[in-house]
Amino acid sequence: MSERGLLVVFSGPSGVGKGTVRQEIFSTPDHKFEYSVSMTTRPQRPGEVDGVDYFFRSREEFEELIRQGQMLEYAEYVGNYYGTPLTYVNETLDKGIDVFLEIEVQGALQVKKKVPDGVFIFLTPPDLEELQNRLVGRGTDSQEVIAQRIERAKEEIALMREYDYVVVNDEVSLAAERVKRIIETEHFRVERVIGHYDQIIKATAAKR
Repeated sequence: MSERGLLVVFSGPSGVGKGTVRQEIFSTPDHKFEYSVSMTTRPQRPGEVDGVDYFFRSREEFEELIRQGQMLEYAEYVGNYYGTPLTYVNETLDKGIDVFLEIEVQGALQVKKKVPDGVFIFLTPPDLEELQNRLVGRGTDSQEVIAQRIERAKEEIALMREYDYVVVNDEVSLAAERVKRIIETEHFRVERVIGHYDQIIKATAAKR
C-alpha cells in the first residue's frame, strides 16, 4: 500500500502571482503533483478554460454543493465564491499522489483545521507597491476593486504566521524552485515516514 500523498496548500494575496508560479512549477516534467482545480463563481476571464484554470459555476450551483458538504473549503472573496471539491482531493491523496491546492487565504485556514498535517506555503510580494503595480498591470479590475484587494492583502499578509513557509515572489522561476524544494524536504520529515518503519519493525518482530 502506498503512503498517503501530501496536501500542499499554496496561497497568498490576490495579484501576487500564485497562478503564474503554479504554472511554472507544473511546466517542468519532474513535478509529481496533481493540481486540484478550484471552483469559483467569478466571471471567466479571456483565455481561461473551464476545468483547467477553474471550474466556473453559478452562485446557486456553488451554494448547493456547500449544503451537500461537498467542499473541502470555500470562501467568499470580493463578492465571489472560491472553493475546493472534497471527493477528488481525498481520492487522489489515497493513491499516494501529492495534491497541490492554489487557494485564497480564507480557504487555506479552513483546510488547516481539517488537515493540520498539510504543507502550508504563503506566497508574498516583495512589497505592497509591487503588488499594486501587478494588479494595475493585469488590467482586469477597476481602481475600486484594486483598492479593495490591496486592503485585503494587508490583512492576509498579517496571517502568514498561520503557514509553515513563506516564499517571496521576486522572480517566478526562483519562487517556483523554492516551493518545489520545500515540498521535497517535507517528504523526509520523520513524522511523515516513521509509521512505515514502525510497521517494518513490528513485522520483523512477529516473524521471530
